Amino acid sequence: MRTDPNRQLLRNLGILAHVDAGKTTLTERILYATGMTHKRGEVHDGTTVTDFDPQERDRGITIFAAAVSCAWDGHRINLIDTPGHVDFSDEVERSLRVLDGAIAVFDAVAGVEPQSESVWRQADRHGVPRIAFVNKMDRVGADLDAAVASIRERLRAVPLVVQLPIGQEGGFTGVVDLLRMRALRWVDGSDVAEEGPVPDALREEAHRRRRMLEEAVAERHPAALEEFCTRSEVSGPTLASALRDLTRDGEGLVVLCGSAYRNRGIEPLLAAVVAYLPSPVDLERPADPAAPFAALAFKVVAAATGRLTYLRVYSGTIRKGAEVLDAGTRNKERISRILRVRADRHTELDEAAAGDIVAVIGPKTARVGASLCAPAAPVLLEPPVVADPVVSVAIEARRATDTERLATALAHVVEEDPSLTVRTDPETGQTVLSGLGELHLEVAVEKIRRSRGLDIGVGRPRVAHRETVVSGVSGLVYRHVKQDGGAGQFAHVVLDVEPVAEEVFVFESAVVGGAVPREYVRAVEAGCRDALADGPLGGHPVTGVRVRLTDGATHSKDSSELAFRTAGRLGLREALRACVMALLEPVSEVAVTLPEEVVGGVLGDLAVRRGRVSGSVTRAGTVTITATVPLAELFGYANRLRSRTHGRGSFTARPAGYALAPAR
Repeated sequence: MRTDPNRQLLRNLGILAHVDAGKTTLTERILYATGMTHKRGEVHDGTTVTDFDPQERDRGITIFAAAVSCAWDGHRINLIDTPGHVDFSDEVERSLRVLDGAIAVFDAVAGVEPQSESVWRQADRHGVPRIAFVNKMDRVGADLDAAVASIRERLRAVPLVVQLPIGQEGGFTGVVDLLRMRALRWVDGSDVAEEGPVPDALREEAHRRRRMLEEAVAERHPAALEEFCTRSEVSGPTLASALRDLTRDGEGLVVLCGSAYRNRGIEPLLAAVVAYLPSPVDLERPADPAAPFAALAFKVVAAATGRLTYLRVYSGTIRKGAEVLDAGTRNKERISRILRVRADRHTELDEAAAGDIVAVIGPKTARVGASLCAPAAPVLLEPPVVADPVVSVAIEARRATDTERLATALAHVVEEDPSLTVRTDPETGQTVLSGLGELHLEVAVEKIRRSRGLDIGVGRPRVAHRETVVSGVSGLVYRHVKQDGGAGQFAHVVLDVEPVAEEVFVFESAVVGGAVPREYVRAVEAGCRDALADGPLGGHPVTGVRVRLTDGATHSKDSSELAFRTAGRLGLREALRACVMALLEPVSEVAVTLPEEVVGGVLGDLAVRRGRVSGSVTRAGTVTITATVPLAELFGYANRLRSRTHGRGSFTARPAGYALAPAR
């Protein structure tokens, strides 16, 4: 394999954070600092590059992951600004699947917030190296040390702080670079940092923190430890090299700070991206432009004017006009155009090589998660995980003549966002749209209204329930015998069913003496999984159950995998009807932030909504209450909270699994 130096100068990274931590503002400042824009875009003015969708500008939040490309210090940076709201966590999941590194943004006042934890865990699952940027250092109550402590405690990370802030809150003017022991100051009105010696008032503290950084790195890096033991210190170059290794191995988290809104701390952050985050050639499977082509489709925009498919190229080189294979469907597609993406603007390219993130025009059927590859060298890449929907609404066109147009529009939004599903309710005949939250569905419906000009009626949101076993049964015997003139079907199974604590399905075989052959055991398990789709209480999926196959019998001629799969399905359905079952409802972990003087009313409202308060933190006159609340009780809560707090309260929620629903 050859090493392409251009791949070493490439960084594919995302910006991850809790909603309102400043991700989009940071992205805008990066684009401004790298010369990609000549005016700073502002979220509150609706002038940002990445939040270009009308709904994003109206709501002031990021909804859709947007890709941009810029250059810094001879490196090209492909940057994806991801949503911070929990309802759009699947956008984050799809982005993380194709990224090599990430900047985790934290609010200097709030520290680690609930959605910060969620995106952190997502990045952990994908093994994405990260650096941290503690933003909003100019806000009242900003505290770098408190934010770092929350990173250590709530994320179980090892923060390695490489900067010391100069000034506090409104007086924040710069940072001390602890590696070079130099001060960087940003004067109002200037876009470039002024470099100088460490201020006398901070010199002692800077040396103390540099020593803490050296000790922390030496504990985790052999070369740094050797130098520390030999010289009682770690040199700047060794420290930088060790920080790079620790970041890429996930053993440490480099922490920087600044104020994106005031354009302070952006250049050191870009330098850290280049210095510490990996290039495609640093990965476990390095990108090779000379290998057969392979790419993953991680985003599809199915607009009425054309279809854009976003690709992460993992190996090989793709050129305009090339034919590629969709390894999953075996369909062949033609690449007619290749585009370098800058949010809603594009630059045409002749080719894209391993490590690139680009959009292509041409593929007509490739879905999110599709593996596109050279026809002569097919390869199937692991697709992003899609979350199960938890909220549903009935949707219909108000005019009968628009029914077909609505069906086409729904097909397009589901094609773009696999976490949305559409089905027809067999009892009512209604079209049901399901997603990850109330806002998720609101955005999807509004997108259809705006893009298609449709007048749509929407029902009240409903949550997706589950069923579980409270008390099981033992020794349930089920015999499947079918004779219809030809080859018959015979399968005999004996099942034990019992509850398990987790929301999982566990299948075990305790058959002895070969009473049920191994291939038939697998068929019984498949049949049991089929039965879990429709529980006895209301046709909801069943979870939290262990099924044990204890015995059975076969027929020399009439037994088959089909017969045992049928026996497993029908036998478990009969067993579940004999069990004591309970209904589960989705619950969310809620963090409500509000002024101290209105806490009582909000606590009372949470109690009415069946919320269970787990804690509260008071800081600078503001209280953050954490509670577990049934998802069904959160519909309309944003308006209620604004009313009770006179517009000064806010809340965030993230999925917290399922809990027993009250008896009906």
